Amino acid sequence: MLELAGIIILGILAQRFAWKFKIPAILPLILIGLLVGPIAAEFLSEDGTKWIEPIWDEEKGKGLFPGESLFNFVSLAISIILFEGGLTLKRSEIKNVGPVITKLITLGSAVTFIGAGIVARLVFELSWDSCFLFSGLIIVTGPTVITPILRNIPLKKDVSAVLKWEGILIDPIGALVAVLVFEFIIVEGDSGFTKTALIEFGKIILFGTTFGFTFAHALAFAVNKKLIPHYLLNVVSLSVVLLVFVESEIFAHESGLLAVVVMGMVLGNGKLENLKELLYFKESLSVLLISILFILLAANINMEDLLLLYNWKTAILFALVVFVIRPLGVFLSTYNSKLKTNEKIFISWVGPRGIVAAGIASLFGSKLAKQGVEGAEYITPLVFMIVLGTVLLNATTARLFAKVVGVFLTKSEGILIVGASKVSRLLGHYLKTNGRHVVLIDSNQSNIEKAKELGLEAMSTDIYSNTLTNNIELNDVGYLIALTGNSGINKYAIDKFGAEFGENGSFRLVTREEMLDENYNPSEGIFSSTDDYNSFTEATRKFPSIQEIDLIDVTHFRSLIEQTQNDKDIIPLFIKKETGELDIISSQDMELEEIGKKWKLVYLGKPFDVEATETN
Repeated sequence: MLELAGIIILGILAQRFAWKFKIPAILPLILIGLLVGPIAAEFLSEDGTKWIEPIWDEEKGKGLFPGESLFNFVSLAISIILFEGGLTLKRSEIKNVGPVITKLITLGSAVTFIGAGIVARLVFELSWDSCFLFSGLIIVTGPTVITPILRNIPLKKDVSAVLKWEGILIDPIGALVAVLVFEFIIVEGDSGFTKTALIEFGKIILFGTTFGFTFAHALAFAVNKKLIPHYLLNVVSLSVVLLVFVESEIFAHESGLLAVVVMGMVLGNGKLENLKELLYFKESLSVLLISILFILLAANINMEDLLLLYNWKTAILFALVVFVIRPLGVFLSTYNSKLKTNEKIFISWVGPRGIVAAGIASLFGSKLAKQGVEGAEYITPLVFMIVLGTVLLNATTARLFAKVVGVFLTKSEGILIVGASKVSRLLGHYLKTNGRHVVLIDSNQSNIEKAKELGLEAMSTDIYSNTLTNNIELNDVGYLIALTGNSGINKYAIDKFGAEFGENGSFRLVTREEMLDENYNPSEGIFSSTDDYNSFTEATRKFPSIQEIDLIDVTHFRSLIEQTQNDKDIIPLFIKKETGELDIISSQDMELEEIGKKWKLVYLGKPFDVEATETN
């Protein structure tokens, strides 16, 4: 009981530490696992036992999981983690980089598999069987590691999307390759392997996609038709995920990972009610499972396994895998793509391995070691070396490397608009037309659908959740504009997300009370001190368009602003410069010291009387 509680407590403390110092949680989790496992057994324990023994040891009378149950638990936990990852994959993210992702998970995987296998053979002189099992396991780039890294680096959306999608989709592919190699090792004779491999490959693809697609639609139908009571929604969906994984595994071993990823993708891109609640629940569960898994798997390693790697060969193998094979696979996969050279270099640099590699390596490595396969004892420690080394390298250098190669967005020009009402959609459409990356968020699904119909990027989310802070697609956002009809929500959005998404400015509409108080004008007030949400709504209803008018000089600008203050059907928005740059008009500062050539006033509502304004 003490060990189980200790794992959870240490895991959550590691997550808190990782959040505080903005590093992937896998790093402190593995270090904790090594500390309470092999390090404790060698240096800290009086009787030479681990503080946490994952597998039951009959001689010591100690351990948490008897027999194969640890690896069964690992498999089920990974299925939940990958399902949660699949839910976050949106087709809209990959409009520009879909072919690149496809090549990365096919051609890139092949380069890693062949290259790492040959390198392991040349450096460690292991059997070809063990070498290619090792190379199959390190194909994967774990989403549990990449996502925390990307959250802390403002990157171009396409680069973030490539790394995110690769990390999730490549996990079942790596598992598939590892299974085929494992089948080759345990099946005697080339002809037997060829037949077995083809059958296993076909079964994995068939049952994985079929089960995932079918159960996704079945669950969506049950949720949308209210066949599941609301309070059971999360636990029912969890049970369905486990059912899909287990059933798919029964029909085709290792097809379960593919099934849950497909299921997550179908649900995430469909019209599923309560998807947000499902995401929140799965996210919390994934954090807990990741915390437990990495500590268990790291603690399961023995000191003699680690000592196998204590030589110069390990450094050479790591360097070749990270600095030669990974870049080779990326550059071949991105050939003739729209990605720039510096973006390809950065993608090559960021390739940390994660939970799937560690979990399957522990399972297959121990099985083959028991069968006496030559070099099998190297598989688990070598994979953990790649996992820990790539995580440590990427977690500590990714931000600096992004700046060095020039993919770091020094100024975040994206705009996050809280609220997707007609006013927000009109404003968002204008900003997008003028070349700005705009994201609208709202808890009203109808508003979100209307925004998407206009071609706007929109997310259905609850402003009181932490979903936004975990969304890597918002890395380039530097402006936060709260435009809802609820002043409390507007103020809350500024307070909670201003520091993260308002690097260049956080703004909100003034309230009716503030509008009527001539002595108080909030510093974050936007557009006008005399117009609240109702004013915007009414102006949009009467004149649903955004206008532009040429500015002649400062006097002309002042006369226009004065007219907007006297006419509720006209609301000033931006100053548009000759270069196309847009400056937000603040409710506190509506003065200009100079007017540049070809500058325009951008406004909402009724068109100005051009002749009257020029006369004034």
